[in-house]
Amino acid sequence: MQSWSAVHVPALPGQNESIQLFDSKSQQLMTPVAAGMAASLYVCGITPYDSTHMGHASTYVHFDVLNRAWRDAGSAVTYIQNVTDVDDPLFERARARNVAWQAIANAELDRYRNDMTNLRILPPTHFVSVSEYIEQTAAWVERLIQADRAYELSGDLYFDTRGLVGTVCHLSEADMLQISRERGGDPDTVGKRHALDPKLWVTSADDEPSWETSFMNGRPGWHVECLAIALDHAGTSPITVQGGGSDLTFPHHDMCDAQAASLGVSFANAYVHTGMVHLDGHKMSKSLGNLVFVSDLVAQGIDPVAIRLTILRHHYRSAWTWSQQLLNESIAELDLWRTALAMQGGADAALLLGVIRSSLAQDLDTPAALSAVNNWAESTINGNQSDPSAQGLVARALDALLGIAL
Repeated sequence: MQSWSAVHVPALPGQNESIQLFDSKSQQLMTPVAAGMAASLYVCGITPYDSTHMGHASTYVHFDVLNRAWRDAGSAVTYIQNVTDVDDPLFERARARNVAWQAIANAELDRYRNDMTNLRILPPTHFVSVSEYIEQTAAWVERLIQADRAYELSGDLYFDTRGLVGTVCHLSEADMLQISRERGGDPDTVGKRHALDPKLWVTSADDEPSWETSFMNGRPGWHVECLAIALDHAGTSPITVQGGGSDLTFPHHDMCDAQAASLGVSFANAYVHTGMVHLDGHKMSKSLGNLVFVSDLVAQGIDPVAIRLTILRHHYRSAWTWSQQLLNESIAELDLWRTALAMQGGADAALLLGVIRSSLAQDLDTPAALSAVNNWAESTINGNQSDPSAQGLVARALDALLGIAL
């Protein structure tokens, strides 16, 4: 599937050290890959039945910073992202509008690509939709069947969890059951071997796409398609980082981990999750309808760089609340930086580059990196022009490491 246009990343002198990240599975800081070694990043993509909201944007911007930090540390990065264009919410939206599901998916994907371009996010190495990866996903289901990890119930095929879940999320079973009810699971279905067992393959409704396989006709359920797309395109197992919003920790990432483990495969070195974005006291979500869309902000004339900066002012693991005040503060911050970058000479740029790099190496601490940029700008404006060529290096560092092109 077509991704979006490539983004130029300026060259910088030297390189960063290894990047530490907080792993949800071990609940510890760890180094998923050493500096200079190849890395693979799988970030769960959108279900294309609506536009990119600020929660999506926050996740993709923060993992874009990881992508840039790894590259700056000398790693060749394979970045994989899926598009879940075979899923209940998309089909429900198509029924409500009385249009083909493909038409909605294609329109929203065009908008998504435009949003990612505006936010200057490096495009994935592999951008793969579920609908174009059915045969390969079915092959992974067949492996689960052969491993006696799948069973049929009422026309659907389920994955037998057998105590494998809960290693990524560290929730109690009661909490997992409740979250499963809220996030698309069916823990109350009678006849399942375990209430948390998810659907691997489902019988399609008459107005839904259906594919013929050796085990049954229908379409993928959830989780197994990400297992297939991630491991097939990474080239090696495990992938370096499985990423996504914290609402995917369970059941999605736990189930990916469990399915891989049931086949004797390690899925990821680290599971890294971004905090939720709120609006008016509630998490932004399509189900609640309390959304701020990137495309709407850009249509209103908001500089996409200000949107990206607003996101980066929060640590990737922190929950935060979107507001017009935050956006205004980001716009003012950009004005400060532009003023400093327009001057002749400034404060020590090499020192600033080192602080940005060390901040990103310590669990992608973007707030600390931005604070250092603010200090550099204020020092420069206040007359510190000890470095006659500071502006060039600072501008390249902001662009290469934080994706902020000024």
